[in-house]
Amino acid sequence: MNDSAPRRVRVRAPELTGEGGWLNTGGRQYSLADLRGRIVVLDFWTFCCINCLHVLDELRELEEKHRDTVVVIGVHSPKFAHEAEHAAVADAVERYGVEHPVLDDPELATWKQYAVRAWPTLVVIDPEGYVVAQHAGEGHVHAIERLVAELEEEHAAKGTLRRGDGPYVAPEPEPTVLRFPGKAVPLPGGTFLVSDTTRHQLVELAADGESVLRRIGAGTRGFADGAAGAAAFNEPQGLAVLDDGSVVVADTVNHALRRLDLATGEVTTLAGTGRQWWQGSPTSGPAREVDLSSPWDVAWWRGRVWIAMAGVHQLWAYDPQDGTVAVAAGTTNEGLVDGPGDQAWFAQPSGLAATEERLWLADAETSALRWVDPDGSVHTAVGTGLFDFGHRDGPAAQALLQHPLGVTALPDGSVAVSDTYNHALRRYDPATGEVTTLATDLREPSDAVLAGDDIVVVESARHRLTRLRLPEEAVKVPDVAHRTRREPAEVAPGRLRVDVVFQAPAGQKLDTRYGPSTRLLVSSTPPELLRTGEGAGTDLSRAVELDPSVPEGVLHVSAMAASCDDDPANPYPACHVHQQDWGVPVRLTETGTDRLPLVLAGMDEAPGR
Repeated sequence: MNDSAPRRVRVRAPELTGEGGWLNTGGRQYSLADLRGRIVVLDFWTFCCINCLHVLDELRELEEKHRDTVVVIGVHSPKFAHEAEHAAVADAVERYGVEHPVLDDPELATWKQYAVRAWPTLVVIDPEGYVVAQHAGEGHVHAIERLVAELEEEHAAKGTLRRGDGPYVAPEPEPTVLRFPGKAVPLPGGTFLVSDTTRHQLVELAADGESVLRRIGAGTRGFADGAAGAAAFNEPQGLAVLDDGSVVVADTVNHALRRLDLATGEVTTLAGTGRQWWQGSPTSGPAREVDLSSPWDVAWWRGRVWIAMAGVHQLWAYDPQDGTVAVAAGTTNEGLVDGPGDQAWFAQPSGLAATEERLWLADAETSALRWVDPDGSVHTAVGTGLFDFGHRDGPAAQALLQHPLGVTALPDGSVAVSDTYNHALRRYDPATGEVTTLATDLREPSDAVLAGDDIVVVESARHRLTRLRLPEEAVKVPDVAHRTRREPAEVAPGRLRVDVVFQAPAGQKLDTRYGPSTRLLVSSTPPELLRTGEGAGTDLSRAVELDPSVPEGVLHVSAMAASCDDDPANPYPACHVHQQDWGVPVRLTETGTDRLPLVLAGMDEAPGR
């Protein structure tokens, strides 16, 4: 290495292996040797994960700007059983507009080789095949871009940088009427409005659910108000009809709420700035001045538009009377905790349905059906947490769902759940506490709406609406239960040091102008796993004590670090917040480790890595 090159830790990158093979390469299989001379960014993701979808969007500009030196490789590492199906991964790659090669790794082989512990994780490999950085969570692309610029200069000087076209080969487009539709809403005239998510449009279908009456939106990613043909959306999802006949649209990737005037086709913006909400951003205020984060669904309830804010694991509400928006429930911590709204934890709420006395919600990452009472308190009907899922009917306490995205209130007081990863429509009856299956053999149902005596299901991965007669009897299905596919970390009982590794990006330093720039929150499931060490603090290292009588559980670790440009001459340095939540399954064993390193940004340089 030349004398001017920065000194950095380098570890030889393990090979890329995955039983599912490669997507977006025109059928070619790749090894790291094929990519030598390029800067490789591995994006460990899974398509259920909203933070992973945020990173896909963050990477687009980096890919475009450095297309002749950087190769992004998505390593798809499933959490849910459905995500291990190759066809589902191929669907997700198209659904979310992934324009780089993707390695399908259903057995988590490459995940394990790189010691990854969280979705999403980004790993940077230099042109000589060495890992030089690792980042967990979102918001790191600015740091990676600085590193890419350094690596370009360094390896151009050494003669080890190879420029040219990348390995990405675009798939052939499919000529379907809808493409991965997300949500639907019945309109007063008997027609349906559907969010045609992957085509960035809204589509009005006739009462038959098939014939296109009109399209709203230009059909390309964008954020523009205007007439039906000029307005632009970015992966729109949820829809709700207001009392004045207009429709509110959850414009997910634009982090905004939009309004559609059904009579004119005019689209305007109700809430959001187009920027993603980050910790420290305002949580209430004039709706057009407050950042949002991946609103996934909307529902009109008790005079406000409630928002399933999937990106920050909260419920927000928009008040059309005064044009304000505010957090309504949730702490931003990811998990399943009931109680008063300001203390509840959610995990990617993605579907809403309102009745007079309850706001029902599909909490996708906990595979849960939950509800909010008028007093704001949060309750769980079905679901236990982040790591248990499956297809099991019966009493709600034992029933299992798998990543549901939609919920529909039925006339008899029960609710239908679009049980997305089980390809099923389920029913929960509050009167009996029983969960049953209404229909199977659907393909990633993401929503359903009532039409007379029928229920119309948005079959997202079949690109259509499917009309079903509400059955009088449930379908019998075999019980299936799953846990997360990740192997637990083997840790020693007793004292364990949790180390969050954070190195400020080049040219930046920790921002201490307004107090501590780091925060660490630790808890566990079950709570008895932790004897000591639970709670919040400012040190990114924490000594905890594990109870030997609890053989296994989950450590929940949430870390935040704020860094700013290190330029004394600049009174307004650019600052960035780095944040990640880990849910680490652990198994207590006498031969286990007494240190748990979690890389937020940088490289773990401690012995025994």
